[in-house]
Amino acid sequence: MFSFRKNSSPGVTWLVVGLGNMGEAYEHTRHNVGFDVIDLLADKLDIPVQRLKFKALTNTATVGGEKVLLMKPVTYMNLSGEAVEQAAGFYKIPPERVIVISDEVALPPGKLRVRPSGSAGGHNGLKNIIAHLHSEAFPRIRIGVGGKPHPDYDMADWVLGRPQGDDRKAVDSAEAKAVQAIEAIIREGVPSAMNKFN
Repeated sequence: MFSFRKNSSPGVTWLVVGLGNMGEAYEHTRHNVGFDVIDLLADKLDIPVQRLKFKALTNTATVGGEKVLLMKPVTYMNLSGEAVEQAAGFYKIPPERVIVISDEVALPPGKLRVRPSGSAGGHNGLKNIIAHLHSEAFPRIRIGVGGKPHPDYDMADWVLGRPQGDDRKAVDSAEAKAVQAIEAIIREGVPSAMNKFN
């Protein structure tokens, strides 16, 4: 069973960062699946992720037996690295203990992809985190939101839109699995999480 509980002592050993944009206009859009996953995890833990620190809304919790800082950067997506760099520097957390959750247009809606490292793949949030951490070696959980419906469709409009119907159900299901994948990475390591969730 999952061992999620409130954090009672200091000593954060992992960062779990959901990518998204602040504000009602962005809520539950394809680009905000990272925020949605952090909110799901926070609901499970019964803790609000509301404390403004390191240019992010944060809270600490115990996940998989480890002290974790949950983060929703408030910098806008393409500057997410500023928040991650500040928190990682403060707690002296290496990149391999920074889990980033983001959307992925190259995957069909609801498909989950866990990776130990890699390029940004055109994702501006990941690109900025790589630039600020000076490393690509951080685990990431990418949630498929599907590609734009036809070539002329504007990519920004697509990722800032909200999935509907079956796509919405698929994305919601993937977000719930991502919460489980976070604990699997922390408890068992990335290779085990990849076997379970990819």
